[in-house]
Amino acid sequence: MNINKKQIVQTAKELIKTELEAVAALTDRIDDSFVEACEIITNCEGRIAIIGIGKSGHIGQKIAATLSSTGNPAFFVHPAEAGHGDLGMITSQDVVIMLSNSGETEELTNIVPTLSSLNIKLIVLTGNLKSKLAKKANVSIDVSVAKEACPLDLAPTSSTTAALVMGDALAIALIQTKDFNLKEFARSHPSGQLGKRLTLRAKDVMRTDQQIPIVQKGTKLKDVLIEISSKGMGMVIVLEKQKILGVYTDGDLRRSLDSAFDIQSTLIEEVMTKNCYVIDSEQLATAVLLVFNDKKINAAPVIDKNKHLIGALNMHDLLNCGIT
Repeated sequence: MNINKKQIVQTAKELIKTELEAVAALTDRIDDSFVEACEIITNCEGRIAIIGIGKSGHIGQKIAATLSSTGNPAFFVHPAEAGHGDLGMITSQDVVIMLSNSGETEELTNIVPTLSSLNIKLIVLTGNLKSKLAKKANVSIDVSVAKEACPLDLAPTSSTTAALVMGDALAIALIQTKDFNLKEFARSHPSGQLGKRLTLRAKDVMRTDQQIPIVQKGTKLKDVLIEISSKGMGMVIVLEKQKILGVYTDGDLRRSLDSAFDIQSTLIEEVMTKNCYVIDSEQLATAVLLVFNDKKINAAPVIDKNKHLIGALNMHDLLNCGIT
């Protein structure tokens, strides 16, 4: 089969252009209706039920997931199943968001009377503000498009993109109304790279106990080198009893050798780095990595709230646990 490469490229570019225009048009739809929808959801004492069918159903599932991950518990209900028992999932404390480009989807209009009998607030995202669903809703948000990006103007493309973007706009606007913060976001995303970036702290990845490279003030440089080598962290922490005096790193060792120090007699306090950077055990691992990169260091002691040494952490520890 011969493929017209030029035509393929042109079709794809036209689709993107059409969808961009559809999304851009949504800017003018962020009006009082949008604000009212946010108010309804903010005051919701239950959860948000998202209902749609076909491609709108797929978009609804994504919107439900986004709302849930940003502090607004939401779930998707298939309208066909809703009419056969799944409406029991929705309570009078909930809010319903329906997605329908035409606003005339029978599977959706059939369950509206039941929602009304329970005094459930209904928000509709539709491409037809004169439709049955729009007229029965407490709030209707216009997500109409000039045309579908499909060359036949049939397959839902621009319309589903517009609905998805409007759903995202609701979710992100609600972050502001509910003062949703980083800690709450982390609670909803405990797994994967995102979860690690938001939850892992220095105390979770630091080396402890016998793994901590330590020497006391007065230790000769030759003995310090043994501790550096055996612990494999590229540094040792210099203590006076329990007080941190400084650190001695691989870099310090190179500088010592360049200065021709006698490793047999030189004491560690003569060559260590004083006033070293220390890590608070509660500090996010991602923040530690930023400091390491900024200060161009590879390791540091970890202290607790009482300033006591409880661990040590280096760049490899961060990278090995997936912090990048």
